[in-house]
Amino acid sequence: MTPSTRFDSTVTNKPLVAVLAIVFVIVVKLAYVGLTCPTRHLPGPWYTRFTHLRLKHAVVTGKRVFYIDSLHKQYGSIVRLSPTEVGVADLDAFREIHKIGTKYTKSEWYLRLANFPKPGVFTMLDPREHGARRKLLSRSFSRSYLVEHWESVVREKALLAVSNIKTDARQRTADVYNWWMLLASDVSAHLAFGESFRMLEMGHANQFIRVLKTLVMGAGIMVELPLLRLLRFVPITAVQELFNANDFILKGADRAVDMARSHIGESNIFTKIIEECEKEGEGHIDDMDVRIEAMNIIIAGTDTTGVTLTYLTWAVLQRPELQAALEAETAGLREGFTEDDLINLPLLNATIEETLRLYGPAQSSLPRVVPQGGTKFAGHYIPQGVTVDTQAYTFHRNPEIWSNPLTFDPQRWISSKEGYTAQALSSAAKMAFHPFGVGARSCIGIHLARMELRYAAAFFFRECKGIRLAQSTTPESMEFENFFLITPKAHRCDITFS
Repeated sequence: MTPSTRFDSTVTNKPLVAVLAIVFVIVVKLAYVGLTCPTRHLPGPWYTRFTHLRLKHAVVTGKRVFYIDSLHKQYGSIVRLSPTEVGVADLDAFREIHKIGTKYTKSEWYLRLANFPKPGVFTMLDPREHGARRKLLSRSFSRSYLVEHWESVVREKALLAVSNIKTDARQRTADVYNWWMLLASDVSAHLAFGESFRMLEMGHANQFIRVLKTLVMGAGIMVELPLLRLLRFVPITAVQELFNANDFILKGADRAVDMARSHIGESNIFTKIIEECEKEGEGHIDDMDVRIEAMNIIIAGTDTTGVTLTYLTWAVLQRPELQAALEAETAGLREGFTEDDLINLPLLNATIEETLRLYGPAQSSLPRVVPQGGTKFAGHYIPQGVTVDTQAYTFHRNPEIWSNPLTFDPQRWISSKEGYTAQALSSAAKMAFHPFGVGARSCIGIHLARMELRYAAAFFFRECKGIRLAQSTTPESMEFENFFLITPKAHRCDITFS
């Protein structure tokens, strides 16, 4: 063999050697993870002992809730999702994880999800820090304060949304997904910024909300694939809006700070909070806190309420008898009805609850970290530091908790003696039902959300009698897409009078 032949052979073999080296490193790493996996003794697919890639795939394809639910059906209430993550669908474990004063803290996933300069009430991991911030905010989100200061805003915007739906539906079709999203956005912005975005008047979302929606959709993906954040430097508007959304919306949130400190009229929901901090010397909230909490209000209050109203409309219009009953119930309301009147409508409230059970937008995992000393759930030991996930999607469809769980049935919420009441449920169902989260970490805006849902649904069935689903709206178009929150796959829901 000549020297040149030996040289050519060496050069030719270099790529092969490199590939074999990479394969060797991967195999060694997988073997190490599998041997040291803290959850290796738990039930679950064999591959979840070695890698989290299958779970990541479910996240980036919008199918996380379905994947985890399928594993629970196959392996039981405790299932390994990855080497360091466990799915939990046991009711006693759920109560222990989320009880008041729990030692199971939020995982760092929440900080990576928001990716803001500092944590807000939604992402704070320290229970004491969260408790102090929640106490500050809860004063302005109490039902009594909302009724006194913001009910007229919610009522006005709900009526405008329904009027727009009615006009569109008479002309051809109305996309209620669009109108319900604009309603929720305008209400949330008015509270957070002190002024409406007036998108209900325009008929479409402004850039701020458009960017915010891409942030909500893309956040879960970027938690799993953080290298995607490098795309923020690509000078294309659509790419910038998706991967540079945080900077854009934080800059836009300057308006929340300006209005909070202007003391013009009602200003916004932070005006009272800042005043009480300065007056009583209790707690603290700076300008960046206001920006971040304003974002939290709009993020938590837009897609959640808009999606719930969309699925409520879709579910009812498939059931003519239920639709007729709701039209009759809302027709009996007095002119100028209020929130107090709406609370006393049994069928309307039961329909809202059933929508939240089956179609609530926040059905994905609530990750928590197992505290020091580990824990034992349903006979399985789970070591400290492991992340445990509970998801409403599975609890709200458990046949051991709910009769005919996949059937949309508002009557399950109605007692023959008392009308609409949670007392109609079993104790297990009361514990399992958590569309707004649970415990000390439950959604602070629950009273605002329910007020919007009641007003919007009441005006809709009162003003749009005889409306029906358009042919373009099908079970396939309304299938769930799960990117952090639940949304209809088609991102629209068309209805019509003709």
